[in-house]
Amino acid sequence: MKTEIARRRLLQWLGAGTGLALAAPRAGAQDKDADLFGEPAHKLVYQFNKADVDYMEHVLFSVGAMLRKYSDNVHLVVTAIGPGLHILAKQPGRPVPEIIRQRVSSLAAYGVSFHACGNTMKSLGWDASHLLEFAEVVEIGADDLMLLQEQGYSYISW
Repeated sequence: MKTEIARRRLLQWLGAGTGLALAAPRAGAQDKDADLFGEPAHKLVYQFNKADVDYMEHVLFSVGAMLRKYSDNVHLVVTAIGPGLHILAKQPGRPVPEIIRQRVSSLAAYGVSFHACGNTMKSLGWDASHLLEFAEVVEIGADDLMLLQEQGYSYISW
């Protein structure tokens, strides 16, 4: 979420400094009531819990599609638990194709948050140093999913 906030502040600063009309109407009807610089109108959390390559591709394609559709008006979180945690590892213990690793990094650069289950990390003997720099460790992945839903995030599971 830090990247998302930084991106919004940058847009706000650029708009103020250059006189851009950032409050112009957006294309989608779902977006017209959104606060451009506050909370996004849409919040979605994906459960990512498998190491299957087809699964990885499908979930990450969906994340990218949501990002393309809603741009700065959505906050997306991918909570990686169990075998799915390996997409966030510097040196995965399970096969993660390079294209998947690149897609995860690209999505993170565009503001998608990636949460790593602390319980799964403990079972693997990992700590934060084993993860990519943008991964945020949460104590319990299932708890993260619950708490995000309580904060208004919609939940997607494959």
